[in-house]
Amino acid sequence: MADTPHLTRVGGDDPLDFLAIDGLLSDEERQIQQTVRQFVGDRILPEVGRWYEEGTFPARELGPVMGELGLLGMHLEGYGCAGTSGTAYGLACLELEAGDSGLRSFVSVQGSLAMFPIWAYGSEEHKETWLPRMAAGEAIGCFGLTEPDSGSDPGSMRTHAKQDAGGDWVLNGSKMWITNGSIADVAVVWARTDGGVRGFVVPTDTPGFTAHDIHRKASLRASVTSELVFDDLRLPADAVLPGVSGMKGPLSCLNEARFGILFGAIGAGRACYEAALDYAKDRVQFGVPIASFQLTQRKLVEMMVAVQRGTLVALHLGRLKDTGQLTSAQVSFGKMDNVRQALEIAREARGVLGANGITLEYPVIRHMNNLESVYTYEGTNEIHTLVLGQAITGIGAFS
Repeated sequence: MADTPHLTRVGGDDPLDFLAIDGLLSDEERQIQQTVRQFVGDRILPEVGRWYEEGTFPARELGPVMGELGLLGMHLEGYGCAGTSGTAYGLACLELEAGDSGLRSFVSVQGSLAMFPIWAYGSEEHKETWLPRMAAGEAIGCFGLTEPDSGSDPGSMRTHAKQDAGGDWVLNGSKMWITNGSIADVAVVWARTDGGVRGFVVPTDTPGFTAHDIHRKASLRASVTSELVFDDLRLPADAVLPGVSGMKGPLSCLNEARFGILFGAIGAGRACYEAALDYAKDRVQFGVPIASFQLTQRKLVEMMVAVQRGTLVALHLGRLKDTGQLTSAQVSFGKMDNVRQALEIAREARGVLGANGITLEYPVIRHMNNLESVYTYEGTNEIHTLVLGQAITGIGAFS
């Protein structure tokens, strides 16, 4: 990184940065965070309530804008990617999810689940074909791992690919709960083969590929979620990712995405806390602002402490990632605790807002509903708990 973090403090206790965490950031990190915050304020917040209500997300419109800002695959090097630090990527995710979890999910899937495996394990042709376009937001990617009957146990996947006598791969099966599925130009699909689990780069205009959107969602509504179906989908021999085999491939991608989530969830929590704080100071009952009531102050304090603590956890894990010391179990720590803390903040904020807390005039119920999905995806809270249990006892509680 070009400059060194330095602690600064300008008098008083800032209710939005009580522990002066901003002073722990480098100038570059701070600039990236502020740039993304402004983008979210200008382009996302005025419209996201409507997108959520309508169940839409303008990916084709926003993709090139985010590409121009360098947000897509931003922590990757080369091929048009920004090459920022992991911490800077995390801070961007924090600000994106302060807008909406669907927005951060789009960026996470694009950069960490679709671009990362091509960047880390793809051939040079894969990289040259896809990464510059994906970094620019001109091509959208998705990641096919979860299936209708294999969520927390992806090793039991049924999707399979068989190589024929001519060398082509023939892919059959389906994937479920796939973000960006129906709008993607390319899918990174994981399938069983005679040689173990392999990843495939699948252009979505390939005959035999279909995507069906999942409707009637009450969570992550400003996000495209799909089922993917592969029916004798034929791919050339070089469609396989040559650099990895086995479950290491998809699990490493999930680890990248979970890193962004542990930052992002705190952004959603922060947005709920700030909405509750502003509301409590303005809402008058019994002749005084409700912020003057002891129980309300307790709620606000608990929210503030959780936001500050979660931000410090995320920042510490970001520093570990940037020095090559971050373990997958530590990522599980951050994903598990920061998401559950953010969900509790959202629920508490909803209570502070009373009946207004259930309307889309305020961001709280939207974040609360979204966080119910974030609590489950990229590893459920229970699975991350067992990962940590194995890490501290040395005994695995699941296979």
